[in-house]
Amino acid sequence: MHLIHTVALLPGWLDAENLLRDLGPYMLIGLCLIIFAECGLLVGFFLPGDSLLFTAGLFVANDLLKTPLWLVCLLVTVCAVLGNVAGYGIGYKAGPALFDRPRSRLFRREYVDRTSAFFDRYGARAIVLARFVPIVRTFITAMAGVGRMQPRRYFTYSLIGGVVWATGVTLLGYWLGGVAFVRANIELILVAIVLASVVPIGFEYLRARRQAAHGAARETA
Repeated sequence: MHLIHTVALLPGWLDAENLLRDLGPYMLIGLCLIIFAECGLLVGFFLPGDSLLFTAGLFVANDLLKTPLWLVCLLVTVCAVLGNVAGYGIGYKAGPALFDRPRSRLFRREYVDRTSAFFDRYGARAIVLARFVPIVRTFITAMAGVGRMQPRRYFTYSLIGGVVWATGVTLLGYWLGGVAFVRANIELILVAIVLASVVPIGFEYLRARRQAAHGAARETA
């Protein structure tokens, strides 16, 4: 019997509950590997990290994952942070070679310069907020390496984001998974979480545009 009833938006093998159940006794190991891959390996962008964390918390609450909640939270957080470390390393090592190709239409040096400027202005907040945005959280780690974001700064905020995201979403699953409405509308809940995460980025973007407009107006005055 399934605990979560969702609209079939994803293939069955990417459904979080099916995926965790299919892992059987290797459920926790598989969960950790998937979180690591989604947070750092570029090929992991399609993996359902949010719903897996939420479902893992729900499984702990229902004794389907027989591991203490604190240990599950610790392991998924560590894997999320280590994934970011790996992603940063990939971007740092492979990025320059890719972006220095003069004839490349996709990988251009100007993208590196723009990324560096982006992280100079929004780096810390972007790293934390990107955790809650699927696909973005996978690629922004590599782009931080490509843009040569200061390592100590990057890893500090990766740790903060990892704790808030991995532990936070798992705890939500543990605490809210018992609510019938939440179980029946898990995909809508996750979409709401993503939208709520994007709102601060939107406000930051609009604020930056207003500041740029004011600056331009002063120069022309």
